[in-house]
Amino acid sequence: MMLMVVVIVLPGIAQNDIDFKEFTLDNGLHVIMHKDNTTPIVVTSVLYHVGSKNENPDRTGFAHFFEHLLFEGSENIGRGEYMKKIQSEGGTLNAYTSNDITYYYETLPSNKLELALYMESERMLHAKIDQVGVDTQREVVKEEKRQRYDNQPYGTILPETLKRAYVKHPYHWAPIGSLEHLNAASLEEFMQFYNDFYVPNNATLTIAGDIDYEQAEDWVKKYFSEIPKSNEDIYRPDVSEPKKTAETRDIIYDDIQIPAVIQAYNLPAKNDPDSYAMDMLSTYLTGGNSSLMTKELVDKQQKALAVAAIPLDLEDGGIFIMYGITNMGIKAEDLESEIDVLIKQVQDQGVSERDFEKLQNIIENDLVSKNATLAGIAQNLSQSHVFYGDTDHINEELEKYREVSREDLQRVAQKYLTLDGRVVLYYLPKSEQAQE
Repeated sequence: MMLMVVVIVLPGIAQNDIDFKEFTLDNGLHVIMHKDNTTPIVVTSVLYHVGSKNENPDRTGFAHFFEHLLFEGSENIGRGEYMKKIQSEGGTLNAYTSNDITYYYETLPSNKLELALYMESERMLHAKIDQVGVDTQREVVKEEKRQRYDNQPYGTILPETLKRAYVKHPYHWAPIGSLEHLNAASLEEFMQFYNDFYVPNNATLTIAGDIDYEQAEDWVKKYFSEIPKSNEDIYRPDVSEPKKTAETRDIIYDDIQIPAVIQAYNLPAKNDPDSYAMDMLSTYLTGGNSSLMTKELVDKQQKALAVAAIPLDLEDGGIFIMYGITNMGIKAEDLESEIDVLIKQVQDQGVSERDFEKLQNIIENDLVSKNATLAGIAQNLSQSHVFYGDTDHINEELEKYREVSREDLQRVAQKYLTLDGRVVLYYLPKSEQAQE
């Protein structure tokens, strides 16, 4: 008999609490269900706790490759039929890969929930891993790399920054990985990666929408309970990135016309209490048209055409990547010095009461927006379970941000935006390289 642990979260005092029910199958698959009968749709997602950090350093890009490969079909779903089956029922589907996870999801009319569960169980139990699929998806990934990285102005910011920001941790390569590694890999290596990571005890299944809890649970047991768990330990890199004591500087010559300045600062682990304050600080510095950097450097001083950020809050400790594209006639070093002035200003003076209140409103609106759709709720429920070990984190997140004070913003600016451990890159036109 299959034993299950069931937890029901009852409505709380908070106005926008997300109610859910969760249980774990004997094979380790964790299941989260959220019922919302207001619209006749349902979102089904599976989060596999495998990202680029779980890869062999000589075989990078595997997790992202499997994001594509697992749409090829299964023993019972013909090649190329996976997407057609969902779309023919009026559904949509997609997936993404990060340094930490791979996430698959589909949205369907709620009377097609059983179909979605069948499809995801097929992907988990016996996906089609063969040479034809591998060769096909290699070409897809090559084209994606050309379009998103190689032929995109400033497109290599992420991989170029990561490989300098991390010395030991496998975060130092981007999820796209190496095409040379993918080309060199054998079919057996791909099959082994599938068997190692795409298993029920490394997965979280989330169902959100117009469902009946009892019926949904019965279907989950029908399609997933017989999938065998892995008897091997799931590989998790146990690597501590050493604290950097020196600034890293470099120049990247790119097919661009206008220089750019990139700065990267180390962040705490995703579940560190400081992560809330750092998220608010990054929003204050670079989050949109009302941010400090945009108002000062783009609007007022007109030294930058744009200022933005890529805040990677990763499971084992991410990085805050901030970049500015210079205005015409402005040198990269001049823009960098002005960015440093503004960072020093926050470190020395903090954030004004008025700006802090505006920032709180922005953060709260963003949190509400995250849970405004069933797709958003499904994703946040699964990530709350995986990253925080507590699915109810979805209901505690707003309070965590409300606990952040103005003094916290100043403190984390002083603690994490340090000059001695940062990475600074100048992106310069290739024409300047020829002049040197």
